[in-house]
Amino acid sequence: MSTPALPFRQAVITGACGGLGQALAQELLAAGAQVALVGLNRAALDALAAQAPGRAAVYTPDVADSAAMQAMAADWMARAGLPDLVVANAGVAGGFDTAEAGDLAVMRRMLEINLLGPATTFQPFVRALRAQPGARCALVGVASIAGWRGMPGNGAYCASKGGLIRYLESLRAEYRGTPLSVHTVSPGYLRTPLTAGNRFAMPGLMEADQAARALLQGVARGREHIVLPRRIGWLSRLLSALPARWHDQLLRGQPRKPRPGEAGSTPIPGLVRPPDR
Repeated sequence: MSTPALPFRQAVITGACGGLGQALAQELLAAGAQVALVGLNRAALDALAAQAPGRAAVYTPDVADSAAMQAMAADWMARAGLPDLVVANAGVAGGFDTAEAGDLAVMRRMLEINLLGPATTFQPFVRALRAQPGARCALVGVASIAGWRGMPGNGAYCASKGGLIRYLESLRAEYRGTPLSVHTVSPGYLRTPLTAGNRFAMPGLMEADQAARALLQGVARGREHIVLPRRIGWLSRLLSALPARWHDQLLRGQPRKPRPGEAGSTPIPGLVRPPDR
């Protein structure tokens, strides 16, 4: 069976340097869309843009910097017009220990990127779209199954993704019945650099290209909540039906996600982490 054609012609993707964001950009470029590639790895973005000369532009702002994101949006809209798809995908992950003072900076930076970042991504485009009656656009926030329930040793990430789910819920209520649609994506485990250092079981591990296709098709069909893969959502709901004490005990027995600086951890751009004390 052939894959249905994507309806998106002008898209913005943050976190396009690798993983899910890169896979989304590749799918959209292959479908003939114009795509704004937003990320911090210039070389990776340039290589991606070279796949579709004239239909992609590269931007390297800090997604938590509202002025930089506004400048990016203004430049892209001057080139390509109003977007019909904006995906706030940029995110970072890492373990967290409340007992360590240095990890407070980890939480702050994670909240800036994972929670504030989607708002700074959407804001300039929503402003422009609202000024054009009838302009249609799908606003997509990439959250996580980790935002459904807190996990031991992962408090900062779970808090950032849980907050993002509630922000998207609020935004969806604001624009219900308008040409702007809001979509919450909750991946489980995707094979990306963010999961490469995980030391625990990752049931339902999904390839990034498969996840990208499922995400885009889900948004195109108007699905407001997209879980990747679906079966990990069922498993999470099943575990959540357990008494909290049993659920906590089960999770406590799993290896913890590496904290920044530990073996297997992924870098957090812009993190200034004071020494633990």
